[in-house]
Amino acid sequence: MSSKDNKIETVSIVGMGALGLLYGAVFTESAAKPDVTFIMDEERLARHAGDAYTVNGRPVQFKVVSDREAAPSDLVILAVKYPQLAGALDTMRNAVDAHTIIISVMNGITTEEILRERFPEAEVVDTVAQGMDAMKFGSDLTYTKMGRLHVGVSGGRSDEPLKRVIDLFERTGMPYVHEADILRRMWIKFMLNVGINQVCMVYNETYAVTDKENEANRTLVAAMREVEVLANAEGIPLTEADLNFCLDLERTLDPTATPSMGQDRINRKPSEVDLFAGTVIEMAKKHGILVPANRFLYKRAKEIEAEYVKA
Repeated sequence: MSSKDNKIETVSIVGMGALGLLYGAVFTESAAKPDVTFIMDEERLARHAGDAYTVNGRPVQFKVVSDREAAPSDLVILAVKYPQLAGALDTMRNAVDAHTIIISVMNGITTEEILRERFPEAEVVDTVAQGMDAMKFGSDLTYTKMGRLHVGVSGGRSDEPLKRVIDLFERTGMPYVHEADILRRMWIKFMLNVGINQVCMVYNETYAVTDKENEANRTLVAAMREVEVLANAEGIPLTEADLNFCLDLERTLDPTATPSMGQDRINRKPSEVDLFAGTVIEMAKKHGILVPANRFLYKRAKEIEAEYVKA
């Protein structure tokens, strides 16, 4: 252990996107100052060696090492998008040992189980990142709301790793919520993303779509309702109140900003449509549930991505 009192003192982050930079800045600028290291594969590290990062216009500096140089860490934060997940699992392997805690701030409802299968020696704390409007273009991160990390224990697992994570958050001022039912919170976030992320990409919209009376808004609500029905079939009691909570939350964000899939369209990068509509479509087959809104969004997102190749 890096600390005799069992505190988390070393933090490794995989992913220098919006959330990776956001949480890296919180930790490095806190009074507690845990030892923060970003890990990249060697090819990516060489490509980004000269990058100068800013957070809301403020220059920030981070320690960055290659995956070969990485050492076991008290906490590893997985902060990549779904298309990069397979490579990220390889990148983080040297940072994980039997005392490591892993949290994922990725979207979706499947990452934690993937991590537990890949790293059975480590502890995975269920985590949901929600309420932020962070946008990263190039090496510059901007946000007006940083949101909160929702953490909890599922499946009757020990809460000791969770206590260590909460202690770190308290010492560093990281906004968080301790969730009594973390799986339900994960599904609420999934419902939100299935709506806002996909609609903003497909319709080239911003968070302002939540207050519009147009086709994009109708598709947004329809796609989220399909997740509500699917969640209930899976034994997760989502309701219309949860759907309205998601819409109200989105209305607090910068109306000129766009979520990650909207940014993917601008940056001409592969999106997380397979994680969102793709997951909904596959799970719906099992229950015999019709999900036309998500099938439409999946088709259009794939068509948009195909245009990147032609250009």
